[in-house]
Amino acid sequence: MPKKNLLPILLTAMTLGTTWAIRGQFGHEQGAAWAGAIACLMLVMVTKRSEWAESGLKASFFGAVGWGLGGMMSYGVLVGYGKSSDFLNASYGLLSLLVVGGLYGFLGGGLFGLGLTDSKERKVPWHQVTVELTVGGLIFYYFIIEQLGWLMTPPRSEAWGVCAGAALALAYFLYRSGYRNALRVALFSGLGAGFGFGFGNFLQTMGQLSGLTFNFWNVMEYSLGFFGGIGMAYGALTSSWQPAKKAAEKSVWPIYGLAVLIPFFVWEQSFWEKEITPMLEKVAPGQLDFWAKAIPAMAFLIWLGLLGLAWKKAKTLKNDLAVNTVSVLQSVCWSLFLAYLAYTFLITGSFMSGYRPEQFLYLVNFGLIWFLVPKSSAQFSLEGIQGAGIWKLFFLILGLLILLAAISSSLHEGLPGMQTRF
Repeated sequence: MPKKNLLPILLTAMTLGTTWAIRGQFGHEQGAAWAGAIACLMLVMVTKRSEWAESGLKASFFGAVGWGLGGMMSYGVLVGYGKSSDFLNASYGLLSLLVVGGLYGFLGGGLFGLGLTDSKERKVPWHQVTVELTVGGLIFYYFIIEQLGWLMTPPRSEAWGVCAGAALALAYFLYRSGYRNALRVALFSGLGAGFGFGFGNFLQTMGQLSGLTFNFWNVMEYSLGFFGGIGMAYGALTSSWQPAKKAAEKSVWPIYGLAVLIPFFVWEQSFWEKEITPMLEKVAPGQLDFWAKAIPAMAFLIWLGLLGLAWKKAKTLKNDLAVNTVSVLQSVCWSLFLAYLAYTFLITGSFMSGYRPEQFLYLVNFGLIWFLVPKSSAQFSLEGIQGAGIWKLFFLILGLLILLAAISSSLHEGLPGMQTRF
């Protein structure tokens, strides 16, 4: 793989790592979708591939949907298993997180890659994809979870079964329909995110043992995004994308999906007085009533700004056929990134207090990304892991996580939040 590809891979990894860590403040599907959207937009932007300029917005929206689907999965108890002092339970925790992280990445990377292949010559039958993923998720869930009773996260939700069925359906669709590039992106994205989640759990345990006062849960989230970003970018840069003979249609609806719909759901689900009151009792107990109203209002104003941006960019894209789609994509990407940063400072009250130091590290990451993006370009090459090498990488990750479980479980006799299943 050419050395010049290291920078776009690093930038995608840092972007998804930072936004996935921010996502920890919001959770669920909408928070994951916003993080995935920014990372997909960043990957398109830093590779500077002309054929992706037109399809990049639509591909990023579908990538956001894919990363967001995993937000329905419960994994808190798995993190507890990973912190166990018993080797069997610790291995179970880390390997289960490999599954959960892998599903995040496979669905996100797969739908993103599929969106990049969508063109006038070969339109993706998105209605068929939607139906097959839905049916696959339902069949897998009701057969594996309801009928066979193979539970991974009892007594929590077993919605991972829905995501697993959807991922299998997506893999089958991509394979039989000949979308090999999208399948490759899905595989590496899944391997990266899966390893990142398990490795992040190990880092969290080591952080707790260190005695340092820091949000090591956030470290775990960053790890999932960082390695998931590496996988998604690596898969994309080592695939054989064929130049489109005809430019893709300039669709404006993805702009509204990315910059309006996803942020609205995050605002509507997160910025309620009952959600932010516990935080305000810590950082502004004397002005609780004021900030309980001001913070949701400020967040809504930011959303209105995104709405205005979307309307302006969509109008320009629709009316001016000569407009540079790359500039539109860049505006959406940076605006979403900055808005997500603003939202995390509002929801944590970090703009009033430094009690959450990891929040300020997001700004450092953003500054580095902003500085390095103009220096980035990519050279697409097939000189990467192929065929059997993917299986070797999978078993290497499997073995490494088992080794980390052995190390982790041998270093302590019990930690807060530890869970035992076996």
